[in-house]
Amino acid sequence: MSKQIISTPHAPAAIGIYSQAVRVGNTIWVSGQIPLDPKTKEMVPGDIEAQVRQVFENLKAIVTAAGAGFDDVVKATVFLVDLSHFALVNKVMAEYFREPYPARAAIGVAALPRGAQVEVECIVAL
Repeated sequence: MSKQIISTPHAPAAIGIYSQAVRVGNTIWVSGQIPLDPKTKEMVPGDIEAQVRQVFENLKAIVTAAGAGFDDVVKATVFLVDLSHFALVNKVMAEYFREPYPARAAIGVAALPRGAQVEVECIVAL
């Protein structure tokens, strides 16, 4: 199967050797998003809630560019430097997703790129 690269200026450009998303068949693999402002390429100012919201806005832009929506997300993986922020992630995620919710994993990590406190990746099925 061939790979189709998904890219949008409405989400941060890749800061390494990866694509924002890759579509293979009816599945879209969205790279982990940290809270970078796509216009400034800098971390979004503010607290952890601002970071979580920016991450989901970045994901939304990529998923939309792929011709899909959050209803098509089947799996999300959340990486948190501090797992005590998990309830906040749930609160914000509930604003973007509706039932039936995607599968999800949450993983506590020691550090994330650029000092981010949260990163989320997802898988979309069309």
